[in-house]
Amino acid sequence: MSRKSSHIIIVGAGAAGLMAARELARARRRVTILEARDRCGGRIHPLPAAEFGYEAAGGAEFVHGEAPVTRALLADAGLSLEPIEGTQWSFEGGKLSREARHDPHEAELHRALKALKHDLTVAEFLHRYFAGSQYESLRQSITRVVVGYDAADPARASTLALREEWMVDVGRHTQARIVGGYGALIEHLEAECRARDVTIRLGSVVSGIEEADAGVVIHCANGEVHRSDAVVLTVPLPLLKEIALPCAAREKAAAAADIGFGNVIKILLRFERRWWLDRQADLSDLTFLLSDEKIPVWWTQHPAEHVVLTGWFGGPQTASLASLTEPELIRTGLASLAGIFGLSPDDLAQKLVAARAINWAHDPFARGAYSWAKPQTRDAQAMLASADGTAVLFSGEALYRGRDMGTVEAALASGQETARIILRK
Repeated sequence: MSRKSSHIIIVGAGAAGLMAARELARARRRVTILEARDRCGGRIHPLPAAEFGYEAAGGAEFVHGEAPVTRALLADAGLSLEPIEGTQWSFEGGKLSREARHDPHEAELHRALKALKHDLTVAEFLHRYFAGSQYESLRQSITRVVVGYDAADPARASTLALREEWMVDVGRHTQARIVGGYGALIEHLEAECRARDVTIRLGSVVSGIEEADAGVVIHCANGEVHRSDAVVLTVPLPLLKEIALPCAAREKAAAAADIGFGNVIKILLRFERRWWLDRQADLSDLTFLLSDEKIPVWWTQHPAEHVVLTGWFGGPQTASLASLTEPELIRTGLASLAGIFGLSPDDLAQKLVAARAINWAHDPFARGAYSWAKPQTRDAQAMLASADGTAVLFSGEALYRGRDMGTVEAALASGQETARIILRK
């Protein structure tokens, strides 16, 4: 692969694909991105500002933790972060209450996590170390985080992979939003790529890849054929099974079965006014609201005063709503809010200005939301991320081996690392 003449095709114009393309183009490589959608961003999906009063996020919304790659990119783009501030509430047993800041068994949990030498699933870990009735609240808190935050299955999720996350504070994570949303970051990356002569072909659904003449031939569903020296697949894990791959790449892709992939249903409801303050005035700084309703997690845009409540339902339990249409999901969201606040769903519906519901499992170019780790995942990631002489490489949030797997930071960092691997050849 010649440094000056090599041509790299990247499949997918999400965060990982755009980041890899930018890094390669900066090194004066010829880059083409093939994107199945009619837009860039992938699971970053800004909604029209006219609809919600701001560029609401139909997909990724929060910046989690330190996120050094994201923050450096924001600085390049002249974008800023707004920390999440306010009060978290819960609705249990028919009552609204402020969330307790600490679990009384938190120190005991940390000791057990520090002492853990061999990986267990989360369910096994809780059964082995915290089975007693006195730990009921702790088990619920951890399970809620694993299912609702990580979109994972406790019966299969890795405890070691989640250990650092929990050691910070069970169920609470440093979070912020980008002013202007992730869409502004994607616009910056796309503009940088185009300024460096990266070709971005939208509506190009890749159906197969074959090796030929020390390079690759990429076939698209619309009949297009592209040739390059190497190809980087940044598509979500479920889509790897839908692309015909050369034998060696297919064997590597099989390792994806050892990486979890979860779903999320996201419901955005814009109202005429903040009616929830009528029910309880001290909800004025409400951020997150957790409940046992069908749509269990809700949040506001606080400290911004947009009159929007966002509902979130993640993990394997989302399969119970798989058959629902978007209007039915919106009605389910209204019913959940009505149950929390003791109102009529019909009355809430009359206060609606705009509403959207996105079930990411129904998105043909995602088939779910993001990845999570099983006990076997680190080995699978190492296999997928290795270059080992092949012209087909893999990249994306699912391959990130840091703390915040499944985030935009993970996707950006993976794309950056994949570019470095190619540039070292």
